[in-house]
Amino acid sequence: MNWLWLVAAGLLEVCWSVGMKYSQGFTRLFPSVFTIVTMIGSFLLLSVTLRTLPLGTAYAVWTGIGTVGAAIAGFILFREPVTVWRIVFLVMIVSGIAGLKFVAGE
Repeated sequence: MNWLWLVAAGLLEVCWSVGMKYSQGFTRLFPSVFTIVTMIGSFLLLSVTLRTLPLGTAYAVWTGIGTVGAAIAGFILFREPVTVWRIVFLVMIVSGIAGLKFVAGE
């Protein structure tokens, strides 16, 4: 169950990073509130998972989901360039996340 909470925390990290972009430096009310609420939710869910998952694994998976998700959101929402090298390195991050899940033994 903690892995599901960790994935949810990572997805909320994607939400707050996208919200931060839309908030334009916290100058727009709704995106700023959205960013803060999803940030708090992400941290709370991460803290729940840290009760049983190793810190290094949980943090790496959380940031990895956030990194890959934010990159994909950037491709889709902000028309950031999709290059072969970006895809290669994102696949490497996903491989690392999968590897950490595999060796964590949970």
